[in-house]
Amino acid sequence: MMFSKIDWSPNEILFSVGPISIHWYSVMFITAFSLGYYIINKIYINDKKPVELVEPLFIYIVLGTLIGARLGEVFFYNWEYFQNNLIEIFLPIKKDPNSSMLFGIIDGFKFVGYRGLASHGATIGIITSMFIYKKKFKYDSVLWIFDRIVVPIAIGGMFVRIGNFFNSEIVGNYTGTNFGIIFSNRGEIFPRHPAQLYEAFGYFLLFILLWQLYWKTNFKNNKGFLFGLFLICLFTIRVLVEFVKESQGGFEDQIGILTTGQWLSIPFILIGIFFMIRSKKNI
Repeated sequence: MMFSKIDWSPNEILFSVGPISIHWYSVMFITAFSLGYYIINKIYINDKKPVELVEPLFIYIVLGTLIGARLGEVFFYNWEYFQNNLIEIFLPIKKDPNSSMLFGIIDGFKFVGYRGLASHGATIGIITSMFIYKKKFKYDSVLWIFDRIVVPIAIGGMFVRIGNFFNSEIVGNYTGTNFGIIFSNRGEIFPRHPAQLYEAFGYFLLFILLWQLYWKTNFKNNKGFLFGLFLICLFTIRVLVEFVKESQGGFEDQIGILTTGQWLSIPFILIGIFFMIRSKKNI
């Protein structure tokens, strides 16, 4: 057969130092941010903007991403749990009566890293952080900034989904065929759609598109065009992959028809359409 199932049972921990373990997921985040910094720096040089503006921009993006993604997970998907475990919202720990963290400094918890992060929350966090950044650094419009940062964000999204794959999380539905990934480390024996890799591949293609449009065309001069295109493409990819993705919970049971991820994606797609239409005024 052309396609066959693949047994996937990775060790999600790259290495450990005492009670603290470094996960592949964390490494993927670091890779995404490092590559993003390089790309943004390259773009600012090309646009003849002071490179000293890149470092604070990068810091705002990182904080916006992590805070927004965490709060998105808390309020969009898992408030029922976190309302009773508020300390776990911002600390990378989880209750475990049999564990101690940091050599007994905090007992009854174990270090787990930030496993719950939501991309819709990250998007809101980045957008918010850019408005805050723009109030302090007044060198161009916020749309100009959005049109540039979406290029590295697209490839960053790819690395995050690869990290999810290493964690065997955000999995797809069972395929019902001999095609797919068997997440045997979850105790499973039937293949699932590798939804994480579907999204990762989609984000890679989006990155290539945005990269080409920025470097090879003048669309970057139409403020809001690349940002709008990014929102439309990224969240359309998300909507499509959700059809083969296992439910992540949230409010979909109350609304029905679509998943929580799909409902959250629709507003961003509409905003993207608005900015692409609006960008024509800048031609």
